[in-house]
Amino acid sequence: MKFLIWLLALFATAVAVAVAAHNTGYVVMVYPPHRISMSFNFFILGLFTVFTLGYLLLRMVSVAVNLPQYVRAFRAERALSKGRMAMQEALISYFEGRYAAAEKAAVRAMDMGENSGLNSIIAARAANELREFERRDAYLAEAEGKTVGEETMRLLAKAEFNLEQKQPQTALNTLRQLSEFGVNKHSGALSLALKAQQQARNWDAVLDLVNQLEKRNSINAQMATQMRQQAWLEKLRKCARDIEELRVVWKSMPAEFKRRNRVAAEAARIFKQLGECAMARNLVTESLNAEWDSELVALYGDCLDGSVIVQIDQAERWLKIHHDDAGLLLALGKLCLHQELWGKAKNYLDASLSLHPSREAHTTLAQLAEKLHKPDEAFKQYQLANQLTEE
Repeated sequence: MKFLIWLLALFATAVAVAVAAHNTGYVVMVYPPHRISMSFNFFILGLFTVFTLGYLLLRMVSVAVNLPQYVRAFRAERALSKGRMAMQEALISYFEGRYAAAEKAAVRAMDMGENSGLNSIIAARAANELREFERRDAYLAEAEGKTVGEETMRLLAKAEFNLEQKQPQTALNTLRQLSEFGVNKHSGALSLALKAQQQARNWDAVLDLVNQLEKRNSINAQMATQMRQQAWLEKLRKCARDIEELRVVWKSMPAEFKRRNRVAAEAARIFKQLGECAMARNLVTESLNAEWDSELVALYGDCLDGSVIVQIDQAERWLKIHHDDAGLLLALGKLCLHQELWGKAKNYLDASLSLHPSREAHTTLAQLAEKLHKPDEAFKQYQLANQLTEE
């Protein structure tokens, strides 16, 4: 295509030259008493030359006039380019873990006129890693009032710093400012809010945030379940002195967590402390029937309230299946001691110790010896229990 265009231009030029060569016209210019006569072709050539020279002269004048502005723009662009290179260096250094170099590069970028708030955020994060908190806060202040995106980065970084310094309420106040930019419901902000609520021990808020993050697929199901379980455990512990509040929390707890051994064990301990031995015993029984747990079954021997014959029968039924469970044997020993079945208590406790020596089993044997008026044996068992404690 280009060849065709050049070919046509060549032919047009040839035609123009041929026409001009046979042009016999002339131009006469009269300025009394002077008179100038020249060929038409020469006039056209002269006119074109004057126009070209005039145009070049105007261009030279324009360039000369705009030269200072051009130089300033060139220098500014060069400084901006160097600033961007410094910012890139700061980012690379930060993610490589060279925080001192990252801070210096970010400051250099700002000095070169790179006004992006990202430089201040990088410098602040690097200073935070270097534990230079005054410089960190100064950099954050420089980033304030930038664009929406840069202000979001600043607030998120500030919230992270608050959490690192165990200031959850300050972090939550910082995160609330994000609502002005419509990003307080983003996954990153929600994750920080979750950490803040955990530090502040606001467990209802933790459960709500876990639900929101799970809906956004920002947290895996296993982690979400662990966080929910921890929140419910903490809610139970918060009720350790109020039986009515404890009943309300237990009733509101999802069934899947009530059946978990760790949750059932914690609830049983608290119910027992508040004098609800029957409730504690039922919780342990239901949980063990759903899923066996050697640590949980040891609590079964702590639920002592009146006659425990029914508990002994239940434990002995479990023993037929879990005959080598040291925790179950210990629980049976405690129950038999409470029921004053001295011989069975000793047999179960000795069997528990043969499987797994424990301080609690030795202590229970010492209590049994005291009941049988054998102070030497009791002293010996207490010594063995203390030795296990020291180890």
